[in-house]
Parts: sequence; structure tokens; C-alpha cells
Amino acid sequence: MPAKTEKKATQKGSGSGRANALQKELQPSEELAAVVGQGPLPRGEVVSKVWDYIKAHNLQNPENRREILADEKLRKVFGKDKVTMFEMNKHLAQHLK
Repeated sequence: MPAKTEKKATQKGSGSGRANALQKELQPSEELAAVVGQGPLPRGEVVSKVWDYIKAHNLQNPENRREILADEKLRKVFGKDKVTMFEMNKHLAQHLK
């Protein structure tokens, strides 16, 4: 049993140099780039920048903070007037190549 633990530890720290799915840089669509900026970004940074935008423009529903009320820019990304924070990533994924 200890041999498996050691094997996992060496695999985890192997430093293969490949980026995981959150670190891989992706190109945002034109609609998403209007919110997060031009140029390739890691998925995690895209989500972070979208949240910064949402907070800066006060786009969370005050009655239900899990809902995001889309403004004109986010409506082009989400395709509707409001989304939950849980479905937001599904919409963002459609705008990343």
C-alpha cells in the first residue's frame, strides 16, 4: 500500500510541463473579448475577469445573488437576460477556442 502512495507523489510532482485544462490558453470569441479583453487567456483567468466585470457593473441579482443579470455585452455571451452562476461556465465554454 505505501508503494502506491509514493508512486502518486512522484507522478504529481513529475513536472511534465503540460498545462492542465484551466491553465491552457484559449482564444475568446469577439463577444467574450469585449468583456475580458483580446488575446489568449487561461480558462480560470477568463472566469475571474468575467466575475470582476459582473461585480464592477453590479450585475448580480440583489434578491438572488446566484443569478447574473446580463447587460448588453454579457447578453451576447450568454444568449439570454439572466443566468445562474452555475450555468455561466457552460456559456463561457462556447466562446473559447
